[in-house]
Amino acid sequence: MTDGDASTLDADDGDAPALPDDPAEVDAVRDALVEWYEADHRDFPWRRTHDPYEILVSEVMSQQTQLGRVVEAWADFLEEWPTAADLAAADRSDVVSFWSGHSLGYNNRAKYLHEAARQVVEEYDGEFPRTPDELSELMGVGPYTANAVASFAFDNGDAVVDTNVKRVLHRAFDVPDDDPTFERVASHLMPDGESRVWNNAVMELGGVACQKTPKCDEEGCPWRTWCHAYETGDFTAPDVPTQPEFEGSRRQFRGRIIRVLGEYDELPLADLGPRIRVDYGGETGEEWLCGLLSDLADDELVELAERDGETVARLRG
Repeated sequence: MTDGDASTLDADDGDAPALPDDPAEVDAVRDALVEWYEADHRDFPWRRTHDPYEILVSEVMSQQTQLGRVVEAWADFLEEWPTAADLAAADRSDVVSFWSGHSLGYNNRAKYLHEAARQVVEEYDGEFPRTPDELSELMGVGPYTANAVASFAFDNGDAVVDTNVKRVLHRAFDVPDDDPTFERVASHLMPDGESRVWNNAVMELGGVACQKTPKCDEEGCPWRTWCHAYETGDFTAPDVPTQPEFEGSRRQFRGRIIRVLGEYDELPLADLGPRIRVDYGGETGEEWLCGLLSDLADDELVELAERDGETVARLRG
């Protein structure tokens, strides 16, 4: 794994991302994400293959179609044309008819996919090119798709930077809304030679835990310990210009307190705090928690008492 040079991560406007300085901490960030992904993730069938043709088909289909619908269409397509050679030999009108019949978006994508298969057969002797630059030479394959195929088929891609990844990096590490900076941070974080698992993992994070309305605790986000948004409660992002309702707000943490106290007769504040936010302490320590509990007490939802020299909280009976 490379640790990169933190000085190269400054944005052009002088706003630096809030990345960990310690290389060991950067490794911890990486390991936490990969472990979270490998423990449980959406099991799309194209994530189980290293075949570049199958991955290319999934990437092209996913450009305008919800992933749940792509699963069936992808399986049907590969049953009809199992290899690039089979697709290259097909009548283009049949490919377009399949595309429109499965409501997969612009029919030009079917034409481009057919032509790309022909190129692989005729210009590359049936062997897919392995680098993003070479894959970009295929008809209809832009930089993002080329990098995805290189990553997922050959573990030979760059760090993916799409809308979901920008949202994750902006929230987690306060990365400015600046494309070159997003690319530098994404590259800095991705472990060398691990583009397949890393890009899958960071996109899964954006698609599951760090959606426009995030589900940090519900999905067990592995970056809560470091996350700038989780600490500050500001979950805006380049594609989320206004604060999403509830997540990160006092209302959210009040709800967590009620939920946690519902599992116990009572809890000392020192035990309650870490159960409602992973970064409990400092500015979000006991004084912050007491403010929330005071509001809940005023609303007659919680009672506070002194027990053996410490404050304990319980739900009001």
